[in-house]
Amino acid sequence: MRMDKEQAKNRIEKLKKEINYYRYLYHVLDRPDISDSAFDALKNELEEMEYKFPELVTADSPTQRIGGEPLDKFQKFSHPVPMLSFNDAFNEEEMKDWVKRNERISKDADKHGYYCELKIDGLAIELIYENDILKVGATRGDGLIGEDVTSNLRTVNTVPLKLLEKDHIIKNLKKEGLNNVVGKILKSWPEKLIVRGEVFLSTKEFEKINKESEKRGEKTYANPRNLAAGSIRQLDPKITASRHLDSFAYSIVTDLGQRVHEDEHRILKAFGFKTNPHNKFCRSLKEVEDFRNYWEKAREKLDYEIDGIVAVISNNEIFKKLGAIGKAPRGAIAYKFSAKEAITIIKDVIWQVGRTGVLTPVAVLNPVEIGGATITHATLHNFNEIKRLRIKIGDTVIIGRAGDVIPDIVKVLDNLRTGKEKEIKVPYICPVCGSKVIKIGDEVAFRCSDKNCGAILREKIYHFVSKNAFNIVGVGPKIVDRFLDEGLIKDAANLFLLKEEDIRHLERFAEKSAANIINSIQSKKEIKLERFLFALGVLQVGEETAIDLTKKFSGLEKIKKASIEELKKIQNVGSKVAESIYGWFREKRNLDFLEKLKKAGISITTDQKPKTKNQKLRNKIFVLTGELETIIRDEAKEKIRELGGEVSGSVSKNTDFVVAGSEPGSKFDKAKKLGVKILLENEFLKMIK
Repeated sequence: MRMDKEQAKNRIEKLKKEINYYRYLYHVLDRPDISDSAFDALKNELEEMEYKFPELVTADSPTQRIGGEPLDKFQKFSHPVPMLSFNDAFNEEEMKDWVKRNERISKDADKHGYYCELKIDGLAIELIYENDILKVGATRGDGLIGEDVTSNLRTVNTVPLKLLEKDHIIKNLKKEGLNNVVGKILKSWPEKLIVRGEVFLSTKEFEKINKESEKRGEKTYANPRNLAAGSIRQLDPKITASRHLDSFAYSIVTDLGQRVHEDEHRILKAFGFKTNPHNKFCRSLKEVEDFRNYWEKAREKLDYEIDGIVAVISNNEIFKKLGAIGKAPRGAIAYKFSAKEAITIIKDVIWQVGRTGVLTPVAVLNPVEIGGATITHATLHNFNEIKRLRIKIGDTVIIGRAGDVIPDIVKVLDNLRTGKEKEIKVPYICPVCGSKVIKIGDEVAFRCSDKNCGAILREKIYHFVSKNAFNIVGVGPKIVDRFLDEGLIKDAANLFLLKEEDIRHLERFAEKSAANIINSIQSKKEIKLERFLFALGVLQVGEETAIDLTKKFSGLEKIKKASIEELKKIQNVGSKVAESIYGWFREKRNLDFLEKLKKAGISITTDQKPKTKNQKLRNKIFVLTGELETIIRDEAKEKIRELGGEVSGSVSKNTDFVVAGSEPGSKFDKAKKLGVKILLENEFLKMIK
């Protein structure tokens, strides 16, 4: 969307106010209100706007500042040399641009390689040693003035109170091959040593502290970074000491003769500081890319949080020559992992009709990249969610994408509104068939009133052929759409009556392709009862309810005849679910559909998998949330059932365990609130071994 200068000025002013507010919450109060990736997206937009309109850059812009304001409760400390932060890159193209910018200043910028460090999500600190003794420990603050938190940093075991003995240091330096450094410090031992690093909290310690706080009814922290920052800023050092903070040192301000950045890490190690063993020298930008991509996948193995890597021009002479621009050194950059949130604008809202007739609002977005994918749409779930978030067309919003789920809207940045935004209204008629839109009782959902709506029919067939239903490989939504549009099918049962000659003549359906599709359909005529029940698309009958029905009743006929009271006796089947099942099997069109499937040759098997002797999970109820890495979710569910356990789709006080993979959702939060035992993937695997 193109802007004139006046529009750009207004947008920049709004962005500056918004960024300054969230920066204050994050850096000063340690109480962030949006995620790091959302905050980065705001900063990036401002930087891009100022790049396009350089005449609008002002001294008070967040892009011209180094960091946040220091707290008043500690004594101020002026850094001998400003503690600069880093500019960010989010993809390979931005990294190439960074290299090109540096080569304009120094043609050798890319010739000496890069030292790459894991970007710890902690609190930056500066340590000053005088005559080998820790004299001052300070936070970054605004980069020029920080807070003196020496008494608290003294409680961190990995922060040396005194440097190693001189002989020991010399021995270590020689072992590292740093003879030039040895020569320099032997001539003039540094009276003052200035070191920089990061204080952080391990994820285990974070979870332990939060659990203890929850038991005491005290506030819990959103992430380890906030807790680490809060711990360092405690007035009572005993509280800091109780939290078992950790640290890594990564930079030396004092000139000890270090020639490349890696030397600084080796010198720090020699002097007795803890350094990160995973940092690595990379000869080329390609190696930097590989290093970053490896750790994006492998970060779950670490016992602390990282949000990217830092790439530093290895040669210190070139690094100094490149200098700084605004808040950041030109010779280093933070190469962030793929964002899980981003900022964009809602262009429009469309309404989709699902297989049960429910209308779902979907936001049409200005394209934005999240997690390596370009996002153009986000679900708004239902009209209640629109009202809760107070969303309007034209709003600037934070979009979230946890794992591989459909993106949704996390937050509306209503301070960025211009007054031209439009209210979102529920349509009076179905956008597909034109029938009246209705709301039944106290349901949240709005529905199309015509049960024969074309959209409902399509969605039902999509569901019928899906992986966890009939699993007809090669027959996805596009193929189903083609069959419907050509008049070859009217419902899912018609699929099993198709012959090769029916589809061979269609464009792009060669003889081999047609044969493969027909063979795939015909190979799925035998199906287990639980999968068949799920495929029918009965309202409120998911995979778990279908399995529960199969356990209770030995065949389809018994389910068809079951009363509401009999159905309600099944675990996790309440009144509404029971009424939905009972009603479905008493509608003539549904019974006719079952008869069509029978005539088409569908055979339903009710053989239950024999139980293993080991029933150690007997009567235990599990809920799975997040993405599991070493076991497929369906395999995990099957293993739980083999061992006598049950799988539920929702968390309640009756749940025994919640298995949490990466990017867990609301079930994880509810489990914490109810005090349900949460198992990490490795703990779960040990349990089912």
